[in-house]
Amino acid sequence: MTPQFEHLLLRVEQLIARVEAVLPHALSAPDWSASVAYRYRKRSSGHGALEPVRHVGSMRLSDLKEIEPQKAKIQRNTLHFVNGQPANNVLLTGARGTGKSSLIKACLNEYAPLGLRLIEVDKTDLIDLPDIVDVVSPRAEKFIVYCDDLSFEEGEPGYKALKSILDGSVAATTANLLIYATSNRRHLLPEYMLENLSYTHTEDGEVHPGEVVEEKISLSERFGLWVSFYPFTQDEYLSIVAQWLSSFSVTAQAIEAARAEALIWALERGSRSGRVAYQFARDYAGQHAGDA
Repeated sequence: MTPQFEHLLLRVEQLIARVEAVLPHALSAPDWSASVAYRYRKRSSGHGALEPVRHVGSMRLSDLKEIEPQKAKIQRNTLHFVNGQPANNVLLTGARGTGKSSLIKACLNEYAPLGLRLIEVDKTDLIDLPDIVDVVSPRAEKFIVYCDDLSFEEGEPGYKALKSILDGSVAATTANLLIYATSNRRHLLPEYMLENLSYTHTEDGEVHPGEVVEEKISLSERFGLWVSFYPFTQDEYLSIVAQWLSSFSVTAQAIEAARAEALIWALERGSRSGRVAYQFARDYAGQHAGDA
Protein backbone atom coordinates (compact mmCIF):
# COMPACT_ATOMS: atom_id res chain seq x y z
CA MET A 1 0.00 0.00 0.00
CA THR A 2 1.53 3.28 -1.09
CA PRO A 3 1.92 6.25 1.29
CA GLN A 4 -0.43 8.25 -0.93
CA PHE A 5 -3.15 5.59 -0.62
CA GLU A 6 -2.70 5.39 3.18
CA HIS A 7 -3.03 9.16 3.37
CA LEU A 8 -6.20 9.01 1.27
CA LEU A 9 -7.70 6.34 3.56
CA LEU A 10 -6.89 8.45 6.59
CA ARG A 11 -8.63 11.47 5.06
CA VAL A 12 -11.68 9.36 4.19
CA GLU A 13 -11.88 8.01 7.75
CA GLN A 14 -11.64 11.53 9.15
CA LEU A 15 -14.41 12.68 6.80
CA ILE A 16 -16.66 9.78 7.81
CA ALA A 17 -16.07 10.56 11.49
CA ARG A 18 -17.09 14.18 10.95
CA VAL A 19 -20.23 13.19 9.06
CA GLU A 20 -21.21 10.69 11.76
CA ALA A 21 -20.74 13.38 14.41
CA VAL A 22 -23.43 15.58 12.87
CA LEU A 23 -25.89 12.87 11.89
CA PRO A 24 -28.89 12.39 14.21
CA HIS A 25 -28.34 9.74 16.88
CA ALA A 26 -31.09 7.81 18.58
CA LEU A 27 -31.56 8.93 22.18
CA SER A 28 -29.89 6.38 24.45
CA ALA A 29 -31.18 5.33 27.85
CA PRO A 30 -29.32 6.67 30.89
CA ASP A 31 -28.34 4.74 33.98
CA TRP A 32 -31.79 4.55 35.55
CA SER A 33 -30.30 3.61 38.92
CA ALA A 34 -28.30 6.86 39.13
CA SER A 35 -31.19 9.10 40.27
CA VAL A 36 -34.94 9.58 40.46
CA ALA A 37 -34.74 12.78 38.38
CA TYR A 38 -33.16 13.52 35.00
CA ARG A 39 -32.62 16.51 32.73
CA TYR A 40 -32.87 16.34 28.98
CA ARG A 41 -29.97 18.33 27.56
CA LYS A 42 -29.06 19.21 24.00
CA ARG A 43 -25.36 19.27 23.17
CA SER A 44 -23.81 21.75 20.75
CA SER A 45 -23.69 18.89 18.25
CA GLY A 46 -27.49 18.69 18.40
CA HIS A 47 -27.51 15.31 20.13
CA GLY A 48 -29.76 14.98 23.18
CA ALA A 49 -28.99 13.11 26.39
CA LEU A 50 -30.81 12.26 29.62
CA GLU A 51 -28.53 13.33 32.47
CA PRO A 52 -29.18 12.17 36.05
CA VAL A 53 -29.72 14.88 38.66
CA ARG A 54 -27.18 14.05 41.34
CA HIS A 55 -28.65 16.22 44.08
CA VAL A 56 -32.46 16.21 44.07
CA GLY A 57 -34.14 18.92 46.17
CA SER A 58 -35.52 17.77 49.50
CA MET A 59 -38.90 19.52 49.25
CA ARG A 60 -41.68 17.58 50.98
CA LEU A 61 -45.44 17.89 50.62
CA SER A 62 -45.71 18.77 54.32
CA ASP A 63 -43.47 21.81 53.67
CA LEU A 64 -46.06 23.44 51.41
CA LYS A 65 -48.73 25.46 53.23
CA GLU A 66 -51.81 27.45 52.21
CA ILE A 67 -52.29 25.53 48.94
CA GLU A 68 -54.22 22.57 50.31
CA PRO A 69 -56.86 22.34 47.51
CA GLN A 70 -54.18 22.44 44.80
CA LYS A 71 -52.03 19.96 46.71
CA ALA A 72 -54.95 17.54 47.05
CA LYS A 73 -55.64 17.58 43.28
CA ILE A 74 -52.01 17.02 42.29
CA GLN A 75 -51.51 14.32 44.93
CA ARG A 76 -54.61 12.44 43.83
CA ASN A 77 -53.66 12.54 40.16
CA THR A 78 -50.06 11.52 40.84
CA LEU A 79 -51.05 8.67 43.15
CA HIS A 80 -53.45 7.33 40.51
CA PHE A 81 -50.60 7.49 38.01
CA VAL A 82 -48.06 5.56 40.10
CA ASN A 83 -50.72 2.97 40.95
CA GLY A 84 -51.35 2.30 37.26
CA GLN A 85 -54.79 3.94 37.26
CA PRO A 86 -55.99 6.51 34.68
CA ALA A 87 -54.47 9.95 35.27
CA ASN A 88 -54.24 13.28 33.47
CA ASN A 89 -51.55 15.53 32.11
CA VAL A 90 -51.45 18.61 34.36
CA LEU A 91 -51.12 22.35 33.75
CA LEU A 92 -50.40 24.41 36.87
CA THR A 93 -51.00 28.11 36.30
CA GLY A 94 -51.15 31.30 38.31
CA ALA A 95 -49.24 33.71 40.46
CA ARG A 96 -45.47 33.42 40.63
CA GLY A 97 -43.85 31.94 43.70
CA THR A 98 -46.99 30.23 44.98
CA GLY A 99 -45.64 26.68 44.93
CA LYS A 100 -46.36 25.33 41.44
CA SER A 101 -42.88 23.92 40.79
CA SER A 102 -42.31 23.02 44.43
CA LEU A 103 -45.46 20.91 44.45
CA ILE A 104 -44.23 18.79 41.53
CA LYS A 105 -40.83 18.30 43.16
CA ALA A 106 -42.46 17.39 46.46
CA CYS A 107 -44.61 14.77 44.70
CA LEU A 108 -41.46 13.24 43.24
CA ASN A 109 -39.95 12.87 46.71
CA GLU A 110 -43.20 11.47 48.06
CA TYR A 111 -43.76 8.84 45.38
CA ALA A 112 -40.24 8.00 44.18
CA PRO A 113 -40.27 4.90 46.45
CA LEU A 114 -43.32 3.75 44.46
CA GLY A 115 -41.47 4.08 41.15
CA LEU A 116 -42.13 7.69 40.18
CA ARG A 117 -39.39 9.37 38.13
CA LEU A 118 -39.09 12.89 36.72
CA ILE A 119 -37.54 14.18 33.49
CA GLU A 120 -37.10 17.96 33.21
CA VAL A 121 -37.32 19.27 29.65
CA ASP A 122 -36.84 22.86 28.53
CA LYS A 123 -39.57 24.21 26.25
CA THR A 124 -37.07 24.61 23.41
CA ASP A 125 -36.41 20.86 23.50
CA LEU A 126 -40.05 19.75 23.45
CA ILE A 127 -39.69 18.86 19.78
CA ASP A 128 -37.71 15.84 21.03
CA LEU A 129 -40.54 14.52 23.22
CA PRO A 130 -41.23 11.55 20.91
CA ASP A 131 -37.62 10.39 21.41
CA ILE A 132 -38.05 10.57 25.18
CA VAL A 133 -41.30 8.61 24.94
CA ASP A 134 -39.52 5.87 22.99
CA VAL A 135 -36.77 5.59 25.62
CA VAL A 136 -39.05 5.35 28.68
CA SER A 137 -41.85 3.26 27.17
CA PRO A 138 -40.29 -0.15 28.02
CA ARG A 139 -39.60 0.83 31.64
CA ALA A 140 -41.66 -0.26 34.62
CA GLU A 141 -41.29 3.12 36.35
CA LYS A 142 -43.75 5.99 35.93
CA PHE A 143 -42.30 9.14 34.37
CA ILE A 144 -43.40 12.75 34.71
CA VAL A 145 -42.03 14.98 31.95
CA TYR A 146 -41.73 18.31 33.73
CA CYS A 147 -41.59 21.65 31.89
CA ASP A 148 -41.24 24.72 34.11
CA ASP A 149 -42.43 28.22 33.23
CA LEU A 150 -44.00 27.08 29.99
CA SER A 151 -45.10 29.71 27.50
CA PHE A 152 -44.63 30.18 23.80
CA GLU A 153 -44.20 32.99 21.34
CA GLU A 154 -45.76 32.82 17.91
CA GLY A 155 -44.20 30.17 15.67
CA GLU A 156 -42.07 28.35 18.24
CA PRO A 157 -41.64 24.69 17.18
CA GLY A 158 -42.12 23.30 20.69
CA TYR A 159 -45.75 24.46 20.67
CA LYS A 160 -46.79 22.14 17.85
CA ALA A 161 -44.73 19.26 19.24
CA LEU A 162 -46.33 19.48 22.67
CA LYS A 163 -49.78 19.85 21.17
CA SER A 164 -49.29 16.68 19.13
CA ILE A 165 -47.91 14.59 21.95
CA LEU A 166 -50.71 15.61 24.32
CA ASP A 167 -53.47 14.72 21.91
CA GLY A 168 -53.65 14.21 18.21
CA SER A 169 -50.41 12.51 17.22
CA VAL A 170 -50.51 9.15 15.46
CA ALA A 171 -47.86 7.95 17.93
CA ALA A 172 -49.65 8.03 21.28
CA THR A 173 -47.84 8.51 24.57
CA THR A 174 -47.37 5.45 26.72
CA ALA A 175 -49.22 4.66 29.94
CA ASN A 176 -46.10 5.26 32.00
CA LEU A 177 -45.61 8.93 31.02
CA LEU A 178 -47.44 12.14 31.88
CA ILE A 179 -46.62 15.79 31.28
CA TYR A 180 -46.72 18.28 34.17
CA ALA A 181 -46.16 21.91 33.15
CA THR A 182 -46.18 25.19 35.07
CA SER A 183 -46.96 28.56 33.56
CA ASN A 184 -47.97 32.09 34.45
CA ARG A 185 -50.23 32.06 31.35
CA ARG A 186 -53.42 30.05 31.29
CA HIS A 187 -53.39 29.79 27.49
CA LEU A 188 -49.58 29.54 27.07
CA LEU A 189 -49.47 31.99 24.13
CA PRO A 190 -49.48 35.81 24.16
CA GLU A 191 -52.92 37.32 23.73
CA TYR A 192 -53.56 40.64 22.00
CA MET A 193 -56.41 43.11 22.11
CA LEU A 194 -56.80 42.91 18.32
CA GLU A 195 -57.78 39.25 18.61
CA ASN A 196 -61.01 40.27 20.35
CA LEU A 197 -62.19 41.51 16.96
CA SER A 198 -62.26 37.92 15.70
CA TYR A 199 -65.13 36.99 18.02
CA THR A 200 -68.50 36.53 16.32
CA HIS A 201 -71.96 37.08 17.77
CA THR A 202 -75.11 35.19 16.88
CA GLU A 203 -78.57 36.71 16.74
CA ASP A 204 -79.49 35.24 20.12
CA GLY A 205 -76.43 36.82 21.79
CA GLU A 206 -74.01 33.89 21.86
CA VAL A 207 -70.30 34.72 21.57
CA HIS A 208 -67.93 32.51 19.56
CA PRO A 209 -64.15 32.96 19.50
CA GLY A 210 -62.39 33.29 16.17
CA GLU A 211 -59.83 30.86 14.76
CA VAL A 212 -56.83 32.67 16.26
CA VAL A 213 -58.29 32.56 19.75
CA GLU A 214 -59.36 28.93 19.33
CA GLU A 215 -55.79 27.99 18.38
CA LYS A 216 -54.40 29.62 21.51
CA ILE A 217 -56.91 27.89 23.75
CA SER A 218 -56.47 24.48 22.12
CA LEU A 219 -53.11 23.63 23.72
CA SER A 220 -54.30 24.34 27.26
CA GLU A 221 -57.41 22.23 26.67
CA ARG A 222 -55.24 19.21 25.94
CA PHE A 223 -54.14 19.13 29.58
CA GLY A 224 -56.72 17.04 31.38
CA LEU A 225 -56.22 18.73 34.75
CA TRP A 226 -55.89 22.48 35.30
CA VAL A 227 -54.79 23.64 38.72
CA SER A 228 -54.83 27.37 39.46
CA PHE A 229 -52.74 29.18 42.09
CA TYR A 230 -53.56 32.58 43.56
CA PRO A 231 -51.65 35.35 45.39
CA PHE A 232 -51.48 34.85 49.15
CA THR A 233 -53.23 37.06 51.65
CA GLN A 234 -51.19 38.68 54.41
CA ASP A 235 -52.24 36.04 56.94
CA GLU A 236 -51.40 33.21 54.53
CA TYR A 237 -48.01 34.76 53.81
CA LEU A 238 -47.22 35.06 57.54
CA SER A 239 -48.34 31.46 58.07
CA ILE A 240 -45.86 30.30 55.42
CA VAL A 241 -43.11 32.44 56.98
CA ALA A 242 -43.79 30.84 60.36
CA GLN A 243 -43.70 27.34 58.86
CA TRP A 244 -40.32 27.94 57.20
CA LEU A 245 -38.84 29.60 60.30
CA SER A 246 -39.97 26.62 62.36
CA SER A 247 -38.27 24.26 59.88
CA PHE A 248 -35.05 26.26 60.45
CA SER A 249 -35.41 25.66 64.23
CA VAL A 250 -36.29 29.27 65.04
CA THR A 251 -38.06 29.54 68.42
CA ALA A 252 -41.76 30.36 68.67
CA GLN A 253 -40.95 33.66 70.40
CA ALA A 254 -38.57 34.67 67.60
CA ILE A 255 -41.13 33.65 64.96
CA GLU A 256 -43.72 35.94 66.55
CA ALA A 257 -41.18 38.77 66.68
CA ALA A 258 -40.38 38.28 63.00
CA ARG A 259 -43.86 39.17 61.73
CA ALA A 260 -43.21 42.89 61.22
CA GLU A 261 -39.88 42.24 59.47
CA ALA A 262 -41.53 39.64 57.24
CA LEU A 263 -44.15 42.15 56.10
CA ILE A 264 -41.51 44.79 55.36
CA TRP A 265 -39.52 42.18 53.39
CA ALA A 266 -42.59 41.38 51.27
CA LEU A 267 -43.40 45.07 50.77
CA GLU A 268 -39.89 45.75 49.48
CA ARG A 269 -40.24 42.95 46.95
CA GLY A 270 -43.77 43.77 45.92
CA SER A 271 -44.97 40.22 46.55
CA ARG A 272 -46.33 38.01 49.34
CA SER A 273 -45.50 34.76 47.59
CA GLY A 274 -44.30 31.51 49.11
CA ARG A 275 -40.93 32.08 47.47
CA VAL A 276 -40.56 35.46 49.17
CA ALA A 277 -41.58 33.89 52.48
CA TYR A 278 -38.91 31.21 52.09
CA GLN A 279 -36.26 33.79 51.20
CA PHE A 280 -37.12 35.91 54.23
CA ALA A 281 -37.05 32.86 56.50
CA ARG A 282 -33.57 31.92 55.31
CA ASP A 283 -32.30 35.45 55.90
CA TYR A 284 -33.94 35.78 59.32
CA ALA A 285 -32.87 32.31 60.47
CA GLY A 286 -29.30 33.03 59.37
CA GLN A 287 -29.24 36.26 61.37
CA HIS A 288 -30.61 34.58 64.49
CA ALA A 289 -28.72 31.30 64.30
CA GLY A 290 -27.75 30.23 67.78
CA ASP A 291 -30.29 32.45 69.56
CA ALA A 292 -31.83 30.75 72.55
